[in-house]
Amino acid sequence: MLLQGTSKRMSLLAMLPMVCFLLAALAVVEVVQSASSSDLPTLTLTSTDSLKTQLKCTNTKTNKTTCTTTCSSRCPHKCLIQCPSCKTFCLCDFYPGVSCGDPRFTGADGNNFYFHGKKDQDFCILSDANLHINAHFIGKRNPAMKRDFTWIQALGIRFAHHSLYVGAARTAKWDAAADHLTLRFDDDDVLASSSNLLPRFVGARWAPPTAPGLSVTRTARVNTVVVELKGAFRIMANVVPITAEESRVHNYGVTEEDGDTLAHLDLGFKFYDLSDDVHGVLGQTYRPDYVNKLNVTSNMPVMGGAPDYLSSDLFSTDCAVARFAAVRSVPAAIAMVTDDDDME
Repeated sequence: MLLQGTSKRMSLLAMLPMVCFLLAALAVVEVVQSASSSDLPTLTLTSTDSLKTQLKCTNTKTNKTTCTTTCSSRCPHKCLIQCPSCKTFCLCDFYPGVSCGDPRFTGADGNNFYFHGKKDQDFCILSDANLHINAHFIGKRNPAMKRDFTWIQALGIRFAHHSLYVGAARTAKWDAAADHLTLRFDDDDVLASSSNLLPRFVGARWAPPTAPGLSVTRTARVNTVVVELKGAFRIMANVVPITAEESRVHNYGVTEEDGDTLAHLDLGFKFYDLSDDVHGVLGQTYRPDYVNKLNVTSNMPVMGGAPDYLSSDLFSTDCAVARFAAVRSVPAAIAMVTDDDDME
């Protein structure tokens, strides 16, 4: 794997100093995405309504295209392009803490694995003393298989005594120009048209007054945001559908007659200051005593033990491996970004 080092928690900046800054400038490609012809890999998002959008490297001195390519079928919506070679890489192969597609994670140890979970249920992705993240799985049953095809539709995030919902809205027909993102903080609908707390333009930012260390920033006009809690986490979330082509290639069985494009989240996680006792589907890979027992040489290494990670609902902290201590033990790093009056 590409990610190896002395610390599992080393930041993206430390691992890829010339790539990290691009994470804050994600944009949906509408027709053709171009990257400067240099030795730096460039993060690119293909349009979600087409699998044939071309990417190109352009020589900035001559303004001429040096090569063209497309993202791999494994990650048709989002990939890294390396100029001038025009090689592409899926984020699932590149960054720790990434989840995409039929939930495929890249652990902090750099190894990829699948966690299928079960449709219409919630599973603990990460649980630590001061942070708990559950994921809601949606899916499609293939009669020829013994399991569901599953995707992460929403995250339920708890810190201190706050709750944050980041999800993809159910969508009968995909419209790439529409915002299919749903965002709620405590009892507030952040994206409600009446509140207009997060306008639809790149760089729009919202931070709640009761938790000023929390922020949500649009990195595309619709469907893509970076959610950050200072000193705790940084999450990239991108809403994507299952396209007809994807369904055909992977035999998902999704059709227009279903009235559901199975809109879901492609996710990237970066965590700060996790304890050695952290757990969860992804969280356990950040433990210093974590031993990977998966068959990493398999085409599809699968993490089992789903009952250990099952939660009763999206914001419950009752999974068997839960570590969340809630308000009774709020560490300084979290307390500092939460309003004092709200902590009483």
